[in-house]
Amino acid sequence: MVDIQYAVTNPATGEVLQTYPTAEPAEIEAAVAAASKAALSWPRSSTVADRAALVRRVAELHTERRQMLAEIIRREMGKPLEDALGEVDFSAAIYTYYADNAEKFLADEPVELLEGDGSALVRRAPIGVLFGIMPWNFPYYQVARFAAPNLAVGNTIVLKHAPQCPESAEALQLIFDEAGLPSGAYVNIRATNEQAADIIADPRVAAVSLTGSERAGAAVAEVAGRNLKKCVLELGGSDPFLVLSSDDMDATVDAAVAGRLDNTGQSCNSAKRFIVAAEVYDDFLAKFTAKLLAAGDGIAPLSSERAAITLEKQVAQAVDAGATLTIEGERSGAFHPPAVLTGVTEDNPAFRQELFGPVATVYRVEGEAEAVALANDTPFGLGSYVFTTDPEQAARVADGIQAGMVFVNGVLAEGAELIFGGVKRSGFGREMGRYGIEEFVNKKLIRTVR
Repeated sequence: MVDIQYAVTNPATGEVLQTYPTAEPAEIEAAVAAASKAALSWPRSSTVADRAALVRRVAELHTERRQMLAEIIRREMGKPLEDALGEVDFSAAIYTYYADNAEKFLADEPVELLEGDGSALVRRAPIGVLFGIMPWNFPYYQVARFAAPNLAVGNTIVLKHAPQCPESAEALQLIFDEAGLPSGAYVNIRATNEQAADIIADPRVAAVSLTGSERAGAAVAEVAGRNLKKCVLELGGSDPFLVLSSDDMDATVDAAVAGRLDNTGQSCNSAKRFIVAAEVYDDFLAKFTAKLLAAGDGIAPLSSERAAITLEKQVAQAVDAGATLTIEGERSGAFHPPAVLTGVTEDNPAFRQELFGPVATVYRVEGEAEAVALANDTPFGLGSYVFTTDPEQAARVADGIQAGMVFVNGVLAEGAELIFGGVKRSGFGREMGRYGIEEFVNKKLIRTVR
């Protein structure tokens, strides 16, 4: 049997809807060559305002084609239509944000001299060809937060999307082409992992950005480091959700369920570990379990049957190691019912794993210090959530949590203007917001002496 590298497989039915050929070596060479040629000419022939206008047109095309784009990712990875439409809209907002702010973000920055005559400034310039490796869970949003700022800078992009997202990748290529970007400014390729490693090593490629698994991040970082290339890595997460106090437990539980079931639990920064103070633990657990399990009636499939099987095995291993499982129903194909694990001890494999799907672990703690210690007792450090009625406690806990992001008394509060990224094994570098445009620029000093 031929191993299909790129294919659209409907996770709800398992039906392979369309297959796509993997790129031949000549196609890879043509893509890198085109991006390299554009990187030399495009920044010289355009201003930041020119490039921002193109990025704005990309946003407009997302909005014009939102229904079509949403239907594509519904087929590819099982995202409910309402969520898919929301992803397209958020992507458009990201392109618009950088179109609106690129000139301000990239303006020359004067440096006040301590001594001597003349002047000094920092000028932000593109560094060249960037290689992006994107995942399947947010096929448009992940590309937007990488492509929008870097195209405004004047970098060019070679992009490898996930093998299960070739149709959305082609739709994006068409949008960038129709927006008026020059040939080679954005090039989609269907590369193998081996070809991707060669692209990273190619001297014409300046840097690489990956959103994906720890294993993929380690592999990319190894090749990038060996070839002295900068990389930005957004990897896994096992985000803690701390419930320290609540004056409306129903609202807190609603937020907890929304945080766990975002994208059917397949989001790196979705809430996964629920750490609850003893005085509210019983109330939270009862309401949270009931509401989470009730969501199973209309739950979407995971991205693939393989993903659901992996989650099922992780849950079984957790139970074998002593955890208590509360679940209704069984896995069916790519559908995995919501579930709650309690009694997960430090020696349980689930304690340090990322459960990528609608399964939550709930822990009881005796107070703030224990809650923060447990929140930090993970190899990951992407996002986190703190629910408390005490503003001073919220500030203390936010300072104490080892994560790239802390959300206080809210979930699903991301925005184009807010930076995204983590620490520890969740990766390094930042995307989105003011700092997202800073990752792949040459901060060039220009010192003039009179």
